[in-house]
Amino acid sequence: MPALARSRRVYALDLRGHGRSDWSGDYSLELMQADVLRFLNALGLGPVDLIGHSMGGIVAYLLAEDHPQRVGRLVLEDVPVPRPREPSTPARPDGALTFDWEMVLAVRRQIDQPDPRWLEGLGQITAETLVLVGGPHSHVPQDGVAELARRIPGGRVIAIPVGHLIHHAAPEAFTEAVSAFLEENIRPARQA
Repeated sequence: MPALARSRRVYALDLRGHGRSDWSGDYSLELMQADVLRFLNALGLGPVDLIGHSMGGIVAYLLAEDHPQRVGRLVLEDVPVPRPREPSTPARPDGALTFDWEMVLAVRRQIDQPDPRWLEGLGQITAETLVLVGGPHSHVPQDGVAELARRIPGGRVIAIPVGHLIHHAAPEAFTEAVSAFLEENIRPARQA
């Protein structure tokens, strides 16, 4: 965040059920999208460059699908394509959590059985889009991340093969790729 803030104003939101945001017990990806939109409206922001990791990336692309005029550039870090998958129940980690476990369970159901309109909507995204893939060490199927990029008009992929937490495992490479993308002035040719 400090590196990106050298050339722009940066806001880092805790989505509902995370960190210092409300742990309301009422969770869905659509509610999180509405929270982000309310934040943008409250500050009079838009269009913005939006970065989302994993579940936050789903929230980001839903916002870009439903409110294209609000998102100028979109960065999606190791985000799964919205296709149905075999449901499973994750094990709750031991100890104190920085997120509400009920949120994980609620959102996991949506990720396992996504609304079909999410997949269709990827083709309606007008924001310049960079998709970062974490490679074979990520638990997110990488063919699905690549498909996500192909479905977004003009979407392109950069692989930083360090696993799911690219921004944490390779902060310099992550910041370099994101900064270069955000500083571009010309829409590039489609890459996949």
